[in-house]
Amino acid sequence: MKYVDGFVLPVPTKNLAAYRRMAASAGRVWREYGALEYFECLGDDVKPGKHTSFPQSVKLKRGETVVFSWILYRSRAHRDRVNAKVMKDPRIARMMKRGMPFDGKRMFWGGFKTMVEL
Repeated sequence: MKYVDGFVLPVPTKNLAAYRRMAASAGRVWREYGALEYFECLGDDVKPGKHTSFPQSVKLKRGETVVFSWILYRSRAHRDRVNAKVMKDPRIARMMKRGMPFDGKRMFWGGFKTMVEL
């Protein structure tokens, strides 16, 4: 079964164009090193809940948008190999050095084993 890395983060709406450029560049690097798919999605129907929600999870502030992203791999071992190459790529290092157009302290992520695949 495939493996997925998932990410949720708040992006200031004024920084969405910069985030889109950064994500497109990063996505090309991940795909170049073997990721099967790469998605960056803007929150569209993500209302605050009573107990928890996407906006609450990232402590969304006025003027921010929730971004939900995921990268698909053949397996966890495949993910580990791809990520090792990506993290050594100078294009990623340059992106990190320039700074991110979002608050990384409120970003969360994780790796997931596929349970159902249709």
